[in-house]
Amino acid sequence: MSIDREFFRHVLGQFATGVTVVTTRGSAGLVGLTVNAFCSVSLDPPLVLVCIDLKSRTLQAIRESQIFAVNILSEEQEELARCFALPSEERYRYFCHAPYHPGVTGAPLLEGTLGFVEARLVADYPGGDHAILLGEVVALGTADQPSSDSANAANEHQVAGMGTLQDGNREAGQPGGKQPLAYYRGRYRHLAHDYARPSLSSLSAPGDVI
Repeated sequence: MSIDREFFRHVLGQFATGVTVVTTRGSAGLVGLTVNAFCSVSLDPPLVLVCIDLKSRTLQAIRESQIFAVNILSEEQEELARCFALPSEERYRYFCHAPYHPGVTGAPLLEGTLGFVEARLVADYPGGDHAILLGEVVALGTADQPSSDSANAANEHQVAGMGTLQDGNREAGQPGGKQPLAYYRGRYRHLAHDYARPSLSSLSAPGDVI
């Protein structure tokens, strides 16, 4: 059965995602790529997954360095997302002029993000025109909740001015009240407002068997 390429994109575009920039440091210097095909895989051991186009320079650099960082973008970083998505001189020669500091793996951690995950490449699977990269997490954190495995990197990350928790109503992992950058139907999106959580007695959680 033949699947129309554009219709495939249209249908999958109904699924909203966050936006990340995957970075590493190779023999050619710093590289990064905007990626929304990112997810957690396992808690024990802690594993994450990213999918990267086979033609990407970032993929070549990750295979060389065997490490990568996933930088979770805030809504204020849409321009960075656009820059790291384009095959431009600004991206390849100047790393999109993005402020960063090295993480514990040596991969660049972008300043001002909602959070970061550093991983060691443990598996590299074929996935059509993409590579499916599985990474074991070696460090991660946000400004307000740094990982004990990445104290130095997280401390520098905190200096970036992302704020701390101020009250009991703000969810952990939303430093300074920033919102994530989203991608939906082929466009970057900003969240309009906080979601009013319904009563658990009136609504089943996703995955509940009814």
